[in-house]
Order: sequence, then structure tokens, then C-alpha cells
Amino acid sequence: MLKMSSYKHVTHVIFDMDGLLLNTEHIYTEAFQKIATPYGKVYDWDTKVLAMGQRADVGAQITIDRLKLPLTVEEFRQRVNLQLDELFTKSKLLPGADKLISHLVKHQIPIALCTGSSNAAYDAKTGHHQAFFSVFEPKVKCSDDPEVKFGKPNPDAYEVTRSRFKPQIPDSNKCLVFEDSYNGVLSAIAAGMQCVMVPDERESKDHLEPATLVLKSLLDFKPEEFGLPPYDE
Repeated sequence: MLKMSSYKHVTHVIFDMDGLLLNTEHIYTEAFQKIATPYGKVYDWDTKVLAMGQRADVGAQITIDRLKLPLTVEEFRQRVNLQLDELFTKSKLLPGADKLISHLVKHQIPIALCTGSSNAAYDAKTGHHQAFFSVFEPKVKCSDDPEVKFGKPNPDAYEVTRSRFKPQIPDSNKCLVFEDSYNGVLSAIAAGMQCVMVPDERESKDHLEPATLVLKSLLDFKPEEFGLPPYDE
């Protein structure tokens, strides 16, 4: 879905992780449902879409409030953490992720990671993908990062990530963000960046509107549209 006939050229790229690079969003659904089931509750899409992209504590509070769970945020997070190693070692790269990252690295395009994950969750998800994630610098894990005062949809996450690029900090309009969640897109746009959205197929049409470009898959991305080197083939 094209919303513009042309896009601003960029020099730096920032990626969300869950549901964009890794298939971990459906794993989160499984983990949250395991917590909700003993209370006769269903972790539905309407709840999930509000929690997606948020810091872990905010996402937990949203889920507790909407499902009326008799848990504190800390108790909820502890129950999620108990499932981390079991569930997240199943994580797999999503289609097009390896191709795009390898291409950007080959052409020395600076790439960063900006995830709502905690340090523990990040380690559990990426432990078996270490080579893939080693090329991202910086890596901002919003749930445990003291500089990220407010999580997505606020701009803090992407502003902090941009500020950590080295040796030079790019202007916001030189950064392209890849996101799968509505909250993440709002965060990127609020930070003054263009944003490519690769949404869940259940995402409502109005949640696609703020994105610069909406794609069904990372495989559909054409780097040259944003002034990045084209694929070789």
C-alpha cells in the first residue's frame, strides 16, 4: 500500500523486534493466555493491540485492567518471565528479515534495534540468533532502559535510539523505522521519522493510516525507494 509517490532519502535504519524480525508476538499471546486461563479470561486481539509495542510494565497493566485479573504488575511479569525460556527459544526469524539485514550490513548502512523487551526477554528470544542480532548497534531495550521514560507510542524510544548512533547522530528525518504495531508507528512518527509498517493481518485499517508505507512482508520492501542501495538481483 503506497501512500506517497516518493519518500525522503535516509541514511540510518531502526528496527522493532517482536512481530517484525521475530515471530514472537504469537508467542506472547500464548504466554499471556496461559496467565489468563485460570481466571476464565481470554487474551483477545482488542487487548493485545493496546499492549503491543508498550513497555513490559505498561503492557502488563493494560492486560490486567482489561481482563480484570487479580494480579499486580509485578506478579504478572513474574508469570511471564517463568515462561520465557520455554516459549521464546521457539522464536524464528520472519520472512525477509535476514535478507534485508544482510543487505544493509553489506552496504554499511547503520542499523539499530529498538524493542519494548526487557533484558531478560531479549536474551531469551535472541540467544539462538546471536549472529543475526550482533550487527545491530545500538540496541535499546525499552523496558529496562532508564533513558526511555515513556514507552511507545511516545517518541522517547526512537529518540533515545537515534541519540546512540555513533560516530555521528543523524537527524530524525534521516532515520527510517520498521514496525509492526500501531503504538510503534505512532512512536516513530512522533519522533519525526518515516515508518514502514508490516502489520498483523488483523490490524484495523485506521491503524495503518499514520505509517509512511504499509507492506505485507519485509520481502516486499524496496530499499531504493528510500535512497538506500537496491538489492543486487
